[in-house]
Amino acid sequence: MVTDTIADYLTRVRNASSAGHRVVEIPASNVKKEITKILFDQGYILSYKFEEDKVQGSIKIALKYDKETKEPVIKKIQRISKPGLRKYANSGDMPRVLNGLGIAIVSTSHGVMTSKQAKKENVGGEVLCYVY
Repeated sequence: MVTDTIADYLTRVRNASSAGHRVVEIPASNVKKEITKILFDQGYILSYKFEEDKVQGSIKIALKYDKETKEPVIKKIQRISKPGLRKYANSGDMPRVLNGLGIAIVSTSHGVMTSKQAKKENVGGEVLCYVY
C-alpha cells in the first residue's frame, strides 16, 4: 500500500521519462489532477487525459521530449513536503527553483498552484514539489 500518493505520482513520471516512455498511467486523485494541469500549463508535458472508467479513475500523461536530443523536458521532479516532515512557506518566503527557471508546486487554501501564483495572490501553503 502506498502511503504518499503524491510521491508515487512523481516517481512514476520520473521513471517513465528516464526510460523514454511516451505515456504513463497513474491512479487519479484531485490533487494529482491539479498537479497534472499545472505541469501541462507550464509546458512540462505534452497532454493529459482523465479517465473515469474505474472506481478511482486514472490519469494518462503524454510526456514531452526534446526533438533533437530526445532528452526529457523534465530534468528533475522532486518531492519536498513529505508525510513525516511537512514543509510550509508563507507568501513572502515562497521558494524559487533554479533561480526562477523551474517551478515549485504549492498546495494553498486557494487550491494547488505554482509558487509564483501563490506569491501574486499573497497566500502561503505546503510546498509539494520542485520541477525543472
